[in-house]
Amino acid sequence: MIRLAINGAAGRMGRALVEASWSDPKVTLTVAADRPESSSIGSDAGVLAGIGAIGIPIVDSLDRPGAEVDLVVDFSQPQATLECLSLCRSRGQRMVIGTTGFDQRQRETIEAAAAEVAILCAPNMSVGVNLLFKLSELAARALGDSVDVEIIEAHHRHKLDAPSGTALRLGEVIAAVLGRDLAQCAVYGRQGRTGERDRQTIGFETIRGGDIVGDHCVLFAGAGERIELTHRASSRATFALGAMRAAHWLMDRRNGLYDMQDVLGLR
Repeated sequence: MIRLAINGAAGRMGRALVEASWSDPKVTLTVAADRPESSSIGSDAGVLAGIGAIGIPIVDSLDRPGAEVDLVVDFSQPQATLECLSLCRSRGQRMVIGTTGFDQRQRETIEAAAAEVAILCAPNMSVGVNLLFKLSELAARALGDSVDVEIIEAHHRHKLDAPSGTALRLGEVIAAVLGRDLAQCAVYGRQGRTGERDRQTIGFETIRGGDIVGDHCVLFAGAGERIELTHRASSRATFALGAMRAAHWLMDRRNGLYDMQDVLGLR
């Protein structure tokens, strides 16, 4: 049985995580936390998640006296995640991180913590999206420099970072196969008289609107043909169920930094 804490429990993903954890017979939800200024502090986590009262109130910190926690799942914001990570590190608690938008220094902080505790950090917990990573790697390996690569993503109007962490990971996977540095070859949107496209670049296009859960398309466009690899999420439940799968897998690890490719055996 996993004694689980959720950070960011009042958010859209947090509510999906509450529902998924409560439905998992091998998980006991012990703490549900959100940012101190949240209007949901004190509310029942189950009521917010739409599953009815479960007797777990939303609190303003994971640092609760007497709370028994084996693993923390965090889908919040980068700074809040790092604060949570510091607490997990000091207590030897495992952590599943679904937060996106980390800068390089923040990534290095996560890597350093993984020397002491088991951490699974992935921009997307969906099984389907992680298959998309693998399929994109295979396509890039087969097609090489004979195609133009474009990555198009769409999310709801409330998403704070762009491009999405998933889109950036797709770019990283493809760039690695092609021997490119994404920091040097990425093009984020185009406007005006841009000139002929440089085949060595990887393009990103971002769409924000409505309640789109998450769409990602990788376009490999060549002369006379093109390949489009697409994943569309219609419910956040797919990410929450993936996070629960990751949590179970991580319980068998003592330390190290992992992602969903490890969980699914796609390395």
